[in-house]
Amino acid sequence: MRTLLILLAPLTLAACVDDSASYYADGPVGNHALTIHRVQKHFWSKQSKVELIMQRLPDCLRRVELSEMPADEVAIELLSGGDNVWTLRAGDQMWQVETQTCTMYPDVKGDGGELMGVFRPDGDKFVYEAAVIETVPADK
Repeated sequence: MRTLLILLAPLTLAACVDDSASYYADGPVGNHALTIHRVQKHFWSKQSKVELIMQRLPDCLRRVELSEMPADEVAIELLSGGDNVWTLRAGDQMWQVETQTCTMYPDVKGDGGELMGVFRPDGDKFVYEAAVIETVPADK
């Protein structure tokens, strides 16, 4: 029986998701980041807990739970409203945070701002993909 449990243990852990992706507001070596962390506690569960870790050291470091979503469908857009105000959008759900004082607002104000990128699954990894900003040529 013990041998059977040892052989089955890797199978129970194989399908679980526990990963994260980060956006660095002040460059890859900075102290200002927004990280989305997704956790699927059991291999049989289709849902994952999604949380935001906001960091602007030394003044701000906070973890807040956002929602539960299907593990393979977590796609969250990141928008910047300026002045360290960030909006996260997943379908019809929206959250707004401010990293100056590490605050999560109860309601989203405005349109969220400029799209910075999206947190999403990429194969077996979770990644942050920056938005492509297209410039419009000036008329002559």
